Amino acid sequence: MNIDTFIQRFATGLDELGAFTPAAARPHYDALCAVFAPADPPDMAISDDGMAGVAVRRFTPRACLPGRVLFVHGGGFTIGSVRSHHGIAASLAEQLGREVISVDYRLVPEVDYASMLDDCQSVSEAIAPVAWVGDSAGGRLVMDLAYHCAAPPALGLIYPPVGGLDASTLGPDAPLLSRNDVLSIARSCPAALPGAAESQPPGPHSVVLSVEHDPLTPALEAAIQRWRDAGAVVDYRCASGMVHGALHAHALLPEMQNAWQDFCQALKRHLSPPRRHS
Repeated sequence: MNIDTFIQRFATGLDELGAFTPAAARPHYDALCAVFAPADPPDMAISDDGMAGVAVRRFTPRACLPGRVLFVHGGGFTIGSVRSHHGIAASLAEQLGREVISVDYRLVPEVDYASMLDDCQSVSEAIAPVAWVGDSAGGRLVMDLAYHCAAPPALGLIYPPVGGLDASTLGPDAPLLSRNDVLSIARSCPAALPGAAESQPPGPHSVVLSVEHDPLTPALEAAIQRWRDAGAVVDYRCASGMVHGALHAHALLPEMQNAWQDFCQALKRHLSPPRRHS
């Protein structure tokens, strides 16, 4: 598949969601993302579970290294689930060789941002992960987990929104995510997007993946430079020619697949041994 075909097919599916409320749109979004997801890796155990009162999906490779990874899905805080991001979480577990716990956190408008963060925090405390990974809105949640943690684990951030998002901080419109799309997300969940750009890094070690055509990328790249200036180690790559959401089709898009594999291998190098409970 080429990127133009993906954009056309995914955009058609997104357009159809406009006729629904967020709650009604969620199963349609899950089904749309599943169309582009790869088959489950062989010899991987996948199960739905609950941890600390929060629904999760567990991805456990057969040959599993010690230390779990927390994965937080995207979807603009209103849609997205462990089902929409099943293929991404399964691939992450396969490439890291570790169990990945994908969090099915509650969404706007049913709850506020603090409740979403609480869900992610509760699961994190239950599993003591060696890494937190999040894409898009999930990347924002991962960053805020880190800002509230004295010693965050390694971070994997995939095109997260950073800083106070307004017309002055955004790049140009791009397929699948326009400037107006971003601003509407900021209005629906303002607590998730601080008014001032982050001057301090969310953690000492971060691996970051962006895409070339995304209004979020300029602000993210500016933040990365600030984090590096503050002394953080940030391993950054930008997938050429790709768009926001292309990670769903990483198995079908060679440029996205290469960037994703590089991201996962870089994160794997940063992982520390699992922390022991006292």
